[in-house]
Amino acid sequence: MSSKSRVQSRFAGMTLVGLVAAAGWFLSVETRRMDLTVASETAVRRPTGEPQLVSVEPLPALEGQICEWAPASAGTTLLGSLQQEGASRPPPASGSTAGTQTSREVERAPVRVIRDTFPTYSAVAVDPIRNEIVLQDENLFQIMVYDRMANTPPSASMTEPKRVIGGNKTRMEFNCGLYIDPKSGDIYSVNNDTMDTLVIFSREAKGNVPPDRELYTPHGTYGIAVDEQKQELFLTVEHTNAVVVYRKLAQRDEQPLRILQGEHTGLEDPHGIAVDTRSQFLFVTNHGNARNRERGGRFEPPSITVYPLGASGDTAPVRVIQGARTRLNWPAQLSVDEEHQELFVANDADDSVLVFRTTDSGDVAPARILRGPQTGLKNPTGVFVDTANQEIVVSNMGNHSATVYPRTASGDVAPLRTIRNSPQGKLALAIGNPGAAGYDSKREEILVPN
Repeated sequence: MSSKSRVQSRFAGMTLVGLVAAAGWFLSVETRRMDLTVASETAVRRPTGEPQLVSVEPLPALEGQICEWAPASAGTTLLGSLQQEGASRPPPASGSTAGTQTSREVERAPVRVIRDTFPTYSAVAVDPIRNEIVLQDENLFQIMVYDRMANTPPSASMTEPKRVIGGNKTRMEFNCGLYIDPKSGDIYSVNNDTMDTLVIFSREAKGNVPPDRELYTPHGTYGIAVDEQKQELFLTVEHTNAVVVYRKLAQRDEQPLRILQGEHTGLEDPHGIAVDTRSQFLFVTNHGNARNRERGGRFEPPSITVYPLGASGDTAPVRVIQGARTRLNWPAQLSVDEEHQELFVANDADDSVLVFRTTDSGDVAPARILRGPQTGLKNPTGVFVDTANQEIVVSNMGNHSATVYPRTASGDVAPLRTIRNSPQGKLALAIGNPGAAGYDSKREEILVPN
């Protein structure tokens, strides 16, 4: 995020002020595709392809005891029973029959559901041959294909895509990496969390269809790049701080050709990845989490690490871009302009796109920065340099949009075109792969770490 991803690691450092697990009502977080709808006065759960935060009415009082060690006389709700004197006592010893109450299952509709019903674009790619922009939607688990010149008017609520790939047959969940084969137009989509599968679709694919090919990938795979000359596929793996390299046409449980991983690599929560076949270098963005299961972990400043294109094992980078002057802040996907030897970085937490020279090293300022209220950038996680049309296209997870600029754009400049799939100005809820929920009773706020 998915992103983490996105989306999926957004607000991961949030502190929970209150805990609702012991409250009279509870929050149920659906991390996969669960929908709560009402059918004949009861709630029926169905897949939706959307992460959800659900609140439920207080449990009805049951006859007898609320639980084995909490008499119902102290209150008719779980909260009341927990607040009573002695509610914190442990349950009776195993084998005790005192106060045993037969449990029963109760289905009920939620009081309300908090979820984002609009696409959030985690990655972008351009097919210049077919004149299409392809966007990856991590929120609703789908791929959306638009005409390259599509431009949503300010008064319109959205632009209709030419076609959509989505549904349970596609095996897409928390998809955050995207690649378009420049010759065939095949679409490669990386799943970051729940599926652990790279799925490949033909350019004619649409609707709820199974992928034409699958490759089982390590858990936490995020970024994707391809060396078309050598027919090699590069993937970043967040959870193991690694880059794995496969044959481009690898499928199912085929093993990688090589792995770049180790203490000397400088890989620290790697996300974006790009290859420069002209200069034979590999570029990786790192969030800075240098976790190591054997020796613990540490947090370093975010960075871009550079390696020889054929690097493997515990190989140290030939250059590192890192430091306060770089402005790197959750750098996500990146794209290389081989012709002009420039590196474009979607800088998620800074609402910016940074442009470095491919030869940059150390604590160096970007050659250009695209940032400001006129740009329309909001939590950009995907960027693509379209050298055929001299444009850059950015996917914004924070406001349901993709924005297009001249390749040399700098500063606070308005986009040439915008593709939106929600009303203008509507911000994303940023609920993505939530792992818990909390309630701040003083401020009456629900807190959701992702």
